[in-house]
Amino acid sequence: MNLPNKLTIFRVILIPFFVLFLLVEPDNQVFRLIADLIFIVASLTDMLDGKIARKYHLVTNFGKFMDPLADKLLVCSAMVCLVSTGQLSAWIVIIIISREFIISGFRLIASDNGIVIAASMWGKFKTVFQMLMIIVLIADIPLAVFDIIGTVLTYVALVLTVISLVDYIAKNKDILKEQK
Repeated sequence: MNLPNKLTIFRVILIPFFVLFLLVEPDNQVFRLIADLIFIVASLTDMLDGKIARKYHLVTNFGKFMDPLADKLLVCSAMVCLVSTGQLSAWIVIIIISREFIISGFRLIASDNGIVIAASMWGKFKTVFQMLMIIVLIADIPLAVFDIIGTVLTYVALVLTVISLVDYIAKNKDILKEQK
């Protein structure tokens, strides 16, 4: 197993520990800091595994499947936890997770037709803002400026989620017509 795939598996392994530290005592700032650090490390492995795989030509079918799945598991579990702590509205999380299911469906149909759909710049921006939003919300720093930053990041992530979905569908609508 190559290094990028090991990093992807490591990211998946970190998720239960992240959830545990965030939810076992949601008001414990030390546990929240540990959860935030775990999330940051996991997020960095996402960036790192892709760079290594492309640079050293270590792209595998396992990585193509597991990397996006690991990303979705990490981000979605974080957002569900933030709903549980009352820091994120459920309707926002439903929109974001719905987008992920729709895009995954498109990718599955494309894959069945031998087509690989790369992530768009909108999708990458969306991911960055979602991760920043999660990091700020988990930190839960009791200053008004951080509340404002968290709110702004939440709505920017939401808008980018919708924009990336519309862009993705517009660019790939022919895939639905070309089904086998």
